[in-house]
Amino acid sequence: MTATQSPKVLVFAGSAREGSLNKQLAKLAAQRIEALGGQATFIDLKEYPCPLFDEDIEAQGMPENVQKLREILAEHQALLIASPEYNGFITPLLKNTLDWLSRPYGDTPGLGLFAGKWAALVAASPGGLGGIRALPLGQQLLANLSLTVLPQPLSLPKAGSAFDDSGALSDDATGQKLDALCQRLVDSLAATH
Repeated sequence: MTATQSPKVLVFAGSAREGSLNKQLAKLAAQRIEALGGQATFIDLKEYPCPLFDEDIEAQGMPENVQKLREILAEHQALLIASPEYNGFITPLLKNTLDWLSRPYGDTPGLGLFAGKWAALVAASPGGLGGIRALPLGQQLLANLSLTVLPQPLSLPKAGSAFDDSGALSDDATGQKLDALCQRLVDSLAATH
C-alpha cells in the first residue's frame, strides 16, 4: 500500500436474502465510509456460496468460493459487517464464512488473514431490539479472530421503515451514529497504516 492509498474496508452482511435490511445497511455504510475518506468494497455473500465448514471437505482442498473470499479479505485492512439476529445469535452464514476464512491455507497460518485488522459491527432488524442481542456475540467472535473491534456498534430497530426512498436513513440521529462509527473506523485505520 502506497502513502497515497487509504486503507480498504471490506463490507458485507451476514444475510444472503434478497431485500435484506442488513444488506441495505451494509451498502449504506460502504457509501458513508467512502464519503468520509475511506475506501470500501461491498460484497454480497450470496455470490460466494460456501459449504458448511467440515474438515473432511477442507482436506479435499479449499472450496473455490472460500479461496475467492480469502483473496478479497487479504486486500483489505478492516471489516464492517451488518448482521441480523437469529434467535438472539449471529447468523449461520456469518459464522460459517468466518470459520472458513480463519483456517490455515498455503503459507497463511490460521487467523493469519485477520491479524492486524480492524472491525466494526452494525445490525438491523424489523423488530424493536434492532439485533442488539447478537452484537456482543459478534464482537466476541471477531475479537477471538484477533481483530481489533470498535466499541459501540450500531443497532437499527424497526429497520423496515428506517430507510428513505434514496436508501439513506430517514432519522438524522441514527444517520449521525452510523457516520460516527464509520468515521472511527476510517480514523483508526489512518492512525495505524
